[in-house]
Amino acid sequence: MEPVVIRKFLPRDRSKVRNIAWNTAFMGNSAAAFFEDEEFLSELLTGYFTDFEPESCFVAESGNEVVGYLLGCRDSRILDRVSAVSLAPRLLKELIARNILFHAKNLRFGWNMLKSLLLGELAAPDFSAEYPATLHINIQEGFRHSGTGSRLMAAYLAYLKEYNVKGVRLATYSPAAGEFFHKNGFALLFSKRRTYFRNIIDSEVNVFIYAKKLGDASMVLPKQNHRSVPRF
Repeated sequence: MEPVVIRKFLPRDRSKVRNIAWNTAFMGNSAAAFFEDEEFLSELLTGYFTDFEPESCFVAESGNEVVGYLLGCRDSRILDRVSAVSLAPRLLKELIARNILFHAKNLRFGWNMLKSLLLGELAAPDFSAEYPATLHINIQEGFRHSGTGSRLMAAYLAYLKEYNVKGVRLATYSPAAGEFFHKNGFALLFSKRRTYFRNIIDSEVNVFIYAKKLGDASMVLPKQNHRSVPRF
């Protein structure tokens, strides 16, 4: 195995990042378990980061091949605004033009998401004031548990500190990922049951939100203003 190099994201990495996102989107496994259109879902998961804030993104490379990534954003409030104004219309156009929603698997997932929304399962505290930055990290199978994730995290946290970002948070469905995030200085702020994968794994899953203060060892929780924002 070639040594793994951590570097900044480059435009040529976009297709590989999207491929890894698709292959790891379902708790480390392929999103094909719940969705049918790779192009659409990859755009949903990575489009803002690679197209609107690529300077905050990092990749892990081995033998000239991207094997992992950390997609970052210094202020998730900007992410939300740009997504609503620029990314969402683009995705909606694709959804309609290619009849993506009407594939049986996609229709089932969309219906389950709607039920979760109506049940209030998608509501989560708004931690953006204290932890404005966010991240999305995935490693290709075969390179996990090798220290690559921690090296990506270290590069990103150092980058955030250069911009005096005071805190960063992330969301995950994986209980096992908690050990990795705790190892990298994150604390669990919030968890909540979600049921929209029940037809696939025959049980509920929990979303876990972890956060880390930068330049401040304290973990003071902000006021919890709830909002319903779907996060995959």
